[in-house]
Amino acid sequence: MLRSVRNRLEKLSPAQVISGYYLLAITISILLFSIPAVRKPGVEISFIDTVFTAVSVVSDTGLTVFDVSEKYSVFGYFIIMLVLQFGGVGIMAISTFFWMILGRKIGLRERQLIMVDNNQYSLSGLVILIREIIKMILLIEIIGAIILGFHFLKYYPNWREAFIHGLFASVSATTNAGMDITGESLVPYAGDYFVQLIIIVQIILGAIGFPVLIEVKEYIFRKKEESPYPFRFSLFTRLTTLTYGILLVSGAICIFLIEFQNYFKDMVWHKGFFYALFQAVTTRSAGVTTMDINEFSMPTLLLMSVFMFIGGSPNSVGGGIRTTTFALNMLFIYHFAKGNRDIKIFNRELHHDDIMKSLAITLLAIVMCFISVLALSISDSKHQLIEIFFEVCSAFGTVGLSMGITSDLSVFGKCVLMVLMFIGRIGLTSFLFIIGGNKKQANYHYPKERVITG
Repeated sequence: MLRSVRNRLEKLSPAQVISGYYLLAITISILLFSIPAVRKPGVEISFIDTVFTAVSVVSDTGLTVFDVSEKYSVFGYFIIMLVLQFGGVGIMAISTFFWMILGRKIGLRERQLIMVDNNQYSLSGLVILIREIIKMILLIEIIGAIILGFHFLKYYPNWREAFIHGLFASVSATTNAGMDITGESLVPYAGDYFVQLIIIVQIILGAIGFPVLIEVKEYIFRKKEESPYPFRFSLFTRLTTLTYGILLVSGAICIFLIEFQNYFKDMVWHKGFFYALFQAVTTRSAGVTTMDINEFSMPTLLLMSVFMFIGGSPNSVGGGIRTTTFALNMLFIYHFAKGNRDIKIFNRELHHDDIMKSLAITLLAIVMCFISVLALSISDSKHQLIEIFFEVCSAFGTVGLSMGITSDLSVFGKCVLMVLMFIGRIGLTSFLFIIGGNKKQANYHYPKERVITG
């Protein structure tokens, strides 16, 4: 019996195994959130809401159907932060970390799983990559928690409460979880630019991609005498940083210009710009907010939905189609319009397989989100279309922003969002491999024939 189960597991593709691990993590999280000590005395939470919370936390989304500060105890806060680490760093990264502590040898199968979970193309250097990722994310969280904890002493009556809020805010920002224990997201710090800057930096560090951070670290601490050649950033780092920067700057400017005569009309310019900047950053995948987003106009809400759909960078804590996928799509359209078959950027030529994959991911994401919007429009027709569209993009991008309809959704509606959050966390590439199974090479070909398109 055990041998039969083991043989079946070995036949599963790495993507299918990874998905199974995340489902197991969700199951364990459900059990953890069901512990009475996690909730405040006298508080009862329905099973569907517990499941929704578990999926939201494991996927680092942050969509909640209730106010966490009203339902969960301090012990519950620490359970949430613990689960956020599994979602942010990745199941295989955490597993690898424990394997290294226990001195266990990491074999080929484990390396294949790490490669899929972290969206890598090579088996070499994976263990070093995981070690660097864990060290970086913990360092960012600790530094952020210390800075915010001391700063929050002016907001809270004692150091214990201040540092709990500082730690939670730091972990939530770094993992781009979008969860809070204030009951009002970051609205209490709407006028505190220092807090917002710290949160912005942590969100960016979490969403820009761990390989980018590792390369930047290598560049800063490199020893010139070790190599006579100048340091060269990889194409991934260059493309990711450029795309992330363009989306961030253009998003802030567009939101500011759209709302200049609307929500920002009676504000001093720097306050309005900070609001716009923070929302442009948080739509990458973070989900925290310094204001009630229902105050924004329709064009801004649509723009934010698009940014959430794009999401963060690959091999980061973000979801969505990812920034590099968006960049490759734009490059493909530009070069196709010019009649170029090959796409070149930064003195490098892009692989055709990557272009095909980016187009497939985008098309699948559009279809999936459209079906989700259609389904919610039927099951939860009492809500406006923009509210449903915003919620779907937020769930798929694992962002966590909401126009306030999450708790009012039907059980079916919550299940739709849970599926979107799960797919957003494991990534559409893994989802495609789950559908397709193991890759098979064709041993024959049919005659090719052109099809009229356009």
